[in-house]
Amino acid sequence: MWDQKFEDLLRGFLPFLGADEPLAQDTALRDLGLDSLGIVELLAALEHTYQVRFQDDALSQATFETPGVLWKVLSGLVEDQAP
Repeated sequence: MWDQKFEDLLRGFLPFLGADEPLAQDTALRDLGLDSLGIVELLAALEHTYQVRFQDDALSQATFETPGVLWKVLSGLVEDQAP
């Protein structure tokens, strides 16, 4: 499961997710209001917060499909780019 920092950040880009609604790993982020502009803004926020850079192969719709997929990609970047 992801850390609280990830969930708090992600929730800020999901206008259709209520504050008290749980965020499931397999929920489609588009269904929760994440659009193309939101993806770009979320990407920048994740890179800044976690001090990582998404590589070209991670910049796809599939990466931003669900919270579970996004966390898996992000956590892999954090591990790969750790000093």
